[in-house]
Amino acid sequence: MDSYLIQVNGHGDHAPMLDVHLKTNGNGISLGKVKGRKPRWAVRASEMSKKTFNPVRAIVDSMKVEPNPKKAMISLSLGDPTVFGNLPTNDEVTRAVKEVLDSGRYNGYAPSVGYQSCREAVAAYYNCPEAPLEAQDVILTSGCSQAIELALAVLANPGQNILVPRPGFSLYKTLALSMGIEVKLYNLLPEKAWEIDLKHLESLVDEKTACLIVNNPSNPCGSVFSKSHLQKILAVASRQCVPILADEIYGDMVFADCKYEPIATLSTNVPILSCGGLAKRWLVPGWRMGWILIHDRRDIFGNEIRDGLLRLSQRILGPCTIVQGALERILHRTPPEFYHNTLSILKSNADLCYAALSAIPGLQPVRPAGAMYLMVEIEMEHFPEFENDVEFTERLISEQSVFCLPATCFEYPNFFRVVITVPEEMILEACSRIQEFCEMHYQGAEGAQDLECDK
Repeated sequence: MDSYLIQVNGHGDHAPMLDVHLKTNGNGISLGKVKGRKPRWAVRASEMSKKTFNPVRAIVDSMKVEPNPKKAMISLSLGDPTVFGNLPTNDEVTRAVKEVLDSGRYNGYAPSVGYQSCREAVAAYYNCPEAPLEAQDVILTSGCSQAIELALAVLANPGQNILVPRPGFSLYKTLALSMGIEVKLYNLLPEKAWEIDLKHLESLVDEKTACLIVNNPSNPCGSVFSKSHLQKILAVASRQCVPILADEIYGDMVFADCKYEPIATLSTNVPILSCGGLAKRWLVPGWRMGWILIHDRRDIFGNEIRDGLLRLSQRILGPCTIVQGALERILHRTPPEFYHNTLSILKSNADLCYAALSAIPGLQPVRPAGAMYLMVEIEMEHFPEFENDVEFTERLISEQSVFCLPATCFEYPNFFRVVITVPEEMILEACSRIQEFCEMHYQGAEGAQDLECDK
């Protein structure tokens, strides 16, 4: 056996010399025992995972407060209409899924963008002369959250920016930052029923702006934009040549004195990806069925965006096939009374909550017009013992066992959000406790000044 000494640069985990024995037997060379680098475990989380940050979870998990053991907990924090059982889905919806399950015909893989027949059903449901849709314009997704993720991923590259409402749904920022996309926050105006500050919005646009997110009806605000306001938003997008990602998961969930206008019905020249799903209107968020509607009447997106969405959808091979199989029946056979009854309950709760909180010194609720939420301003100058909305809501839990989300979760400090899907008696009890809490801690102008001086 011949032995050869091989010298390498000495850096990192490598010794400057490796003693490698090469066995030569006339039939080639085989590698003998290598002395030097010792293998070791070095498994680290990816950069994408490190950039993924949910502000709601971060804030809520850090609160770590115990409710008052003498009072039953009332949670007005979670946007899940199924929690208390007072808003069940319609029997027709449930039967549709049962029949599909019993048929055994939807247990396999579907195309990653969804079954053709299901895409046709969604297109037929939302098609209208002002915004025509065909099956090829529909991408089925695993819930509306995945629809938003795919829409962001196809429109924006790392280093670009997106325009996001403030206050706004925290998932937009969570997804964008994990993808290396910058978030620019445009202001909503509480004194104008949460309309967009259009001048501020337009001032944020630059050459790296990839899309504008418009959430209507709104989480967390419960606001619904008028037709004229939507037209002004579209005018900004048209002037600046910025496509719109429309989060319309609460579409049609508006109260009787208001009208919902899908933004795509008001424009022929702004390309729009509209995201929706079954979660809220049909009261089945756990079924994870969403969709993207592609509105591109001037062919600005062209084939590139459609092809991109197709490729991105192949990452998880499409949404639940059982729910897909029931989709046509759910969309087209759910009775109108079901939607009407749901909205009647939400409107009644919204009115009760708004009236009760409006009567409490130091609070200024903003009347909602749809969705499932109500935002309340805390006049912090009258509650000087609390630093901010997070401290206010922490103490509300510990003293009154009422949990509302501090609006810092939505980039909007000194407000809190109330979910209005709970039973009526629970809304009334919660508002009564909030009143008791505020009366206990409220300071008039003189009292607040005295407390500041004591600090």
